[in-house]
Amino acid sequence: MSLFDNLIAKLGPVKGKVGDLAQQHGDKIGPVLEKAAQVVDSQTKGKYSSQIRTGTAKAKDALGRLSEKDAKGGGTGSAAS
Repeated sequence: MSLFDNLIAKLGPVKGKVGDLAQQHGDKIGPVLEKAAQVVDSQTKGKYSSQIRTGTAKAKDALGRLSEKDAKGGGTGSAAS
């Protein structure tokens, strides 16, 4: 088994847990992402504002997809843990 295959095998169970957490705490994660983006933008004096906005939007989109997938039964569910 290659290193990459080994890594994928170990990360498999984590994916479901992340989906569960995204569904349970998504309303808290979004504002934290915004706050972190503001802090980073402030620290870089606006030099990377465009990239920070793009990254924040992608992170929120991924969070939404994880929450939706888990809500539709795509995740493993917390009862399996």
